[in-house]
Amino acid sequence: MAIDYMIERLKAMKKRLADIDEILTQGTADVATMTKLSKERAQLDEPVRMYNELVEMENNQQDAYEMMKDPDPDIQAFGKEEFNSLGNKIEQQREDLKIALLPKDENDDKNIIMEIRGAAGGDEANIFAGDLFRMYSHYADKNKWKVQVLDSMPTPLGGFSLISVRIKGKSVYSKLKFESGAHRVQRVPVTEANGRIQTSTATVLVMPEVEHVDIVINPADLEIDTFHSSGAGGQNVNKTESAVRITHVPSGIVVSCQIERDQLANKETCMEMLKAKLQAKHDEEEAARIGGERRLKVGTGERNERIRTYNYPQNRVTDHRIGWSSLNLPKVMDGDLDELVSALNEANQKDLLEEQTKELQAQFADKE
Repeated sequence: MAIDYMIERLKAMKKRLADIDEILTQGTADVATMTKLSKERAQLDEPVRMYNELVEMENNQQDAYEMMKDPDPDIQAFGKEEFNSLGNKIEQQREDLKIALLPKDENDDKNIIMEIRGAAGGDEANIFAGDLFRMYSHYADKNKWKVQVLDSMPTPLGGFSLISVRIKGKSVYSKLKFESGAHRVQRVPVTEANGRIQTSTATVLVMPEVEHVDIVINPADLEIDTFHSSGAGGQNVNKTESAVRITHVPSGIVVSCQIERDQLANKETCMEMLKAKLQAKHDEEEAARIGGERRLKVGTGERNERIRTYNYPQNRVTDHRIGWSSLNLPKVMDGDLDELVSALNEANQKDLLEEQTKELQAQFADKE
């Protein structure tokens, strides 16, 4: 008999929840264990509650089935109506449970550090990097997030060869984690005198902020330089060497910050950026080791992949990973990204569901 893999897993989760409740009720002197169990319980609570509701629906549907056998036509009719109604609810509950059982991304509620660089295309690539920065800034405004520029290298024509920002707010990483990659623009650059369309690229890297305890860095591995912050000229130029650049020698990662007038504050921000980059590098290496095949590489920063094209002559934006397109390019560039963000998360959800089904099938294969 074929096994309902999801139900088998839910039964195991229900038993585990009961075991945790018993342990928590008895108590223990180990605070770390209690904290760990409390977190595990919080993850189990919702799917187990939904499973209990499903069981109750199925029991009620069985009762309705028995009513359909009653000799009274009115009771039969009521039973049939209730049976069909519960059937629809049961089907929806099962679909909702599939979503509830998906692994949670522990970074979803975190703030992010985003790095945007002009890549192939010279001045036009840097201008496009500036356009992307403004697009994400508008999106942040719509979500009431706070954007803080950490470092920037502006170019004469109004773009950036590099701009690093911290974006703080509710569920920032969950909405922007799929933006890492190469973004391609096709348009006539302002620098093009003959009106020819040019293709340029800018890269985006999205990293969740890393907790201080997550990454340990050996001070001996760091080279720290200070320099004068860039300014608008005149009295606005910072006369002291408050800007900081840190090189992590083993990995070759370089970060810099010049937003504060205090050198120590800039150094602390650099260390946060370095930790985020080291974590992203670790995640990328781990994903490569495991050999994941998912279309959406969450947080890996695979910046060589062209994930999206912004085609100005055709007024079209296309995300190549999921085949999503919009024929309202100005709206997207103005920060209206909700439809795209939802499409990316739904595609990721579908991939996770497929992976989960394969894992459950393998897990219970020996029990058939």
